[in-house]
Amino acid sequence: MADRDIAISFEHPEAAMKHIVRGIARRGLKPVPPKASISLRLDADVLEWLKSQGPGYQTRINAILRAYKEALA
Repeated sequence: MADRDIAISFEHPEAAMKHIVRGIARRGLKPVPPKASISLRLDADVLEWLKSQGPGYQTRINAILRAYKEALA
């Protein structure tokens, strides 16, 4: 089937790379540990900066805290 033969519609949109990547099975990879849900107070300017970096600001907060933890170890 050629690309021109594929019908793109609201019900069947074109797949974005981020959706394809999320759909790849984690076969053979180490399981992701469960995360705890918490409430965290941040300075407004810090939160806005994290959000301005694009989607995934909570993941970035986790990565920053993990790097700090590992630097102290």
